[in-house]
Amino acid sequence: MFEAKVTIGLKKGITDPEGTTTLKSLHLLGFDTVKEVRSQKTFLIKMDENDEKKARKKVEEMCQKLLTNPVIHSYTVDMKRV
Repeated sequence: MFEAKVTIGLKKGITDPEGTTTLKSLHLLGFDTVKEVRSQKTFLIKMDENDEKKARKKVEEMCQKLLTNPVIHSYTVDMKRV
């Protein structure tokens, strides 16, 4: 069995309203040294698969077909045996 950790964020140059709002709020709370905040989403996907290469390929397909919009998102996949 494998667990995939998929981290999805907006590509550089894409406006991140959640990150911008969080940055402003942090400054209002006195955290003036914070210079940038970018939001990300993480999915943990457990798969009943014995071959890591096959599992990774399936997760990549999930990302391309459902989890991300390739026009605005970038993502990383980290696999581990569980």
